Amino acid sequence: MRTTKSGGHEYVSLAHNERDPKSGQSRANILYKFGRKDRLDAGELKRLIASIARFLDPEDIETLREDGTLERVFEFLGAKRIGVTHVLDGVWKRLGLTDAFERLLEERAFRTPIERLLFALVAQRAVAPGSKLSVESWVADEAHIERLDQVDVQQLYRAMDFLLEAHDEIQREVFWSVSNLFNLEVDVIFVDTTSTYFEIEGEDDLGDDEEDLRRRGHSKDGRPDLAQAVIGFAVTRDGIPVRCWVWPGNTVDVKLVDEVKRDLNEWKLGRVVMVMDTGFNSEANRRTLQGAGDAYILGERLRLGPNGTLPEALKRPGRYKVLTSGLRIKEVVLNRDSVTARRFVVVHNPGQAERDQAKRIDIVMETECRLAELSQLDGTQHTKMACDLRAHRTFGRYVRQTKTGMLKLDKTKIQQEAKLDGKYLVSTSDDHLSAEDVVMGYKQLIEIERVNRDLKHTVDVRPVYHRRSDRIKAHVLLCWLALLLIRITETETGHTWHQLQTILRPLSVAYHQSEHGRIAQTNAPTKTQKGVLDALHLKAPARFMEIPTPEKAA
Repeated sequence: MRTTKSGGHEYVSLAHNERDPKSGQSRANILYKFGRKDRLDAGELKRLIASIARFLDPEDIETLREDGTLERVFEFLGAKRIGVTHVLDGVWKRLGLTDAFERLLEERAFRTPIERLLFALVAQRAVAPGSKLSVESWVADEAHIERLDQVDVQQLYRAMDFLLEAHDEIQREVFWSVSNLFNLEVDVIFVDTTSTYFEIEGEDDLGDDEEDLRRRGHSKDGRPDLAQAVIGFAVTRDGIPVRCWVWPGNTVDVKLVDEVKRDLNEWKLGRVVMVMDTGFNSEANRRTLQGAGDAYILGERLRLGPNGTLPEALKRPGRYKVLTSGLRIKEVVLNRDSVTARRFVVVHNPGQAERDQAKRIDIVMETECRLAELSQLDGTQHTKMACDLRAHRTFGRYVRQTKTGMLKLDKTKIQQEAKLDGKYLVSTSDDHLSAEDVVMGYKQLIEIERVNRDLKHTVDVRPVYHRRSDRIKAHVLLCWLALLLIRITETETGHTWHQLQTILRPLSVAYHQSEHGRIAQTNAPTKTQKGVLDALHLKAPARFMEIPTPEKAA
C-alpha cells in the first residue's frame, strides 16, 4: 500500500514493485487505486484482508490478531446443551442443596467449587452416565453448567469424599425439603433393597475388613459370581427417594430394619407408617417397626412351611368388598381383644387371577408333556430325567410320586394353587387406617420397584469399578441424588424422564468470538419447553449468558 499527494490531497493505492528488464531499476506498478485517504471505504479494505487471510494458516492469523495487525472477525466457537442441566440445576437449588453445601463448606477451606463439582457428577448420572474421567470431557464439550466451565478428575474425587462426610446432613435437608417445599406426603415411607455388583480381578481383591462393602451374597442382578453391595431406599408414596443406605453384599434383609428405623427416628419425624414387602416380615422386625408409636404395613407369605400350608387369615370366611379400582378386599382380625391380635387384609385382583390361571395352565400342559416323555424311557436315563423333573423349580411343584415310584400329575396341588390366583395378603399394626388405605398403601410399593429399575437402567449404578468402600458409598449417593432430581421433575411435570430429555435437548447455548470478546447466546425456548419450566417454577435461561461490555473490550 502506498500513498501519493496530488492537488492538496493524499491518495491510497495498491502497488507492486517490478524491476525494469532494460534499465534494471525498480519501479512501482499501480494495481488498484482506493481513492482519497480521507474517504477510504473501510468495508472494502476488510473484504480484501479477509480474502487474503483465507490463504494463511490459522496460527498465523491468530498471531496477527494478537499483534493487532489483523482485526478479529465474528467466529463461531461451538455449542453446548443447556436444557436438561438448567432444569436439574433449578430443582437442585429448590431443594436447598446449593445452600446446604455452601453452609457445610464454610468451615472447610476448599479452593475448588465443591458444590458445582457435585452437581456436575449428579447431572452426568442423570443425563449421560459414565465414569468420573468422562465428566471432564462432558462438561468441557457437551453440557453447560452454570459457573463451571471445566473440571479436573482429582477435584471430582475430592468432592465425592466431602459428599460422604456430609451425607447425613444432606439427606436430612432433602427429606424436609420434600416434605415442606414440595408438599409431598412423608407420613408413609416405603423401604426396600436391591443389590449391585463390582468389577474386581479375583477373590483375592476382596478385603477382610468388616467395613468392606464388597461381599459375596444373594444377587438380585443374576450375577452371584461377582462381589455385591446391598442398597436400600426410603421412598415416599409419590415415589420420591428421600433416604438411601449401603451395606455389605452378604447382609440379609431382615437385619437392616433396625438400622433403617434408628436412622429415621434420629430425624425426629412424626408418626410414620413403614411399608415393606415379605422379605422384611419377622416377629422381631414387626416389634422394631411398631416402636415409638409408629406402625407398619407388611406383605405376608401365602404359603407357610415346606408343605405350603395356607396362613390362618386365608382360611377365615368372610365377604369381599369391591373397591372402585376393581380390587376385592376382605379384612380379617386374628386373636381379637388380645395382646397377640393381628390385623390382616386379604386382597383379590380379578385381572391378576386370570393371568395366574393362564400361566398355570401352560405349566401344567408342559408338565404333562414331560411326564409322557418320561414314560417312554427306562433304566438310568429314566431315573435321571425323573429326578430332574421332581427337582425342577417350576414343573416339580405339580408332580407327585406314587408308592410304586411312578410320577404323576398332582391334581390336588393344582386345585389348591387355583384358590390363590390373584390373591395377596397384607398385615398392619395400625387400627386407624381403613382397609382400603392399607391395600392402596401396599400397592404403592411398586413405586420403589421403579426406583430400583431406574437405579440400574437410567443412572446406571452398575457395574461399579471403585475399589474403596468409601468411594462405593459416594457413588451410590450420587446415583441417589440423580434419581431424586429425576423423580421430582417427573412428578411436577407429568412427563417421563425420557420425554423430558427429548423436549429439552434442543435448548442449547452457542459461543461466538467477536472483536470485542466472547458472546454466549441461547436459542429461544419453545412453547412445550416453557410449559416444563413453568411446571417446575423455573425461569428460562438468559438469552445472552456472556456478552462483552465496553469496559471489558477496553
